[in-house]
Amino acid sequence: MSTTRYELGIDATKLDAIDMHVHLEVDGHGHQSLPPTLTEASAKYFKAEDRTPSLDRIAEIYRELNIAAVVFTVDARTQLKHEPNSIEDLIAGAARNNDVLIPFGSVDPRTGPEAIRGATRQAEDLGARGFKFHPSLQGFDPSNEQFYPLWETLQELRLPAIFHTGQNGMGAGLPGGYGIKLAYSNPLLLDAVAADFPELQIIMAHPSVPWQDEA
Repeated sequence: MSTTRYELGIDATKLDAIDMHVHLEVDGHGHQSLPPTLTEASAKYFKAEDRTPSLDRIAEIYRELNIAAVVFTVDARTQLKHEPNSIEDLIAGAARNNDVLIPFGSVDPRTGPEAIRGATRQAEDLGARGFKFHPSLQGFDPSNEQFYPLWETLQELRLPAIFHTGQNGMGAGLPGGYGIKLAYSNPLLLDAVAADFPELQIIMAHPSVPWQDEA
């Protein structure tokens, strides 16, 4: 099966800005990145008029604003027991709109060697320009050394990693917050990762509330 590889087509000198954090919640086949219950709860929390815009619609909006966007999904299959969006579809859509979209990959760290193979494939074969992680949604502590082989792989690939930090509204209004644990997104957990992988580019998303002072 042939796959599309992303090639950057953005001229940053002609842009007003680059939005580094844009979630794609649905792929071209209509599969949503979250279970329906979580999608509905988060839409209510975020007061979203359109919780699942298509990749082409996202590109259209950012093109009108003269802003580029880093787009990604989150592979949380272990924690959510829900298959992620198609990364191939995301890459193909970004390639189709490579004047404004930059695709980041996503793997589930809890899948171990599979995550390492997936990250390598997404970077080398598909052209992913970085990776997105959501420790709370994916249910893992990034400072746990069992995940160090993955961070080592990303460091070797010389690609940045975006980590969600601080509070999130994903499980708001649901019993037990849908099992999503806030503590995994404490920015201090990234201190060990940054210290042990000094060449890994780490981007902390959001102001890290309630740990903004630590961040």
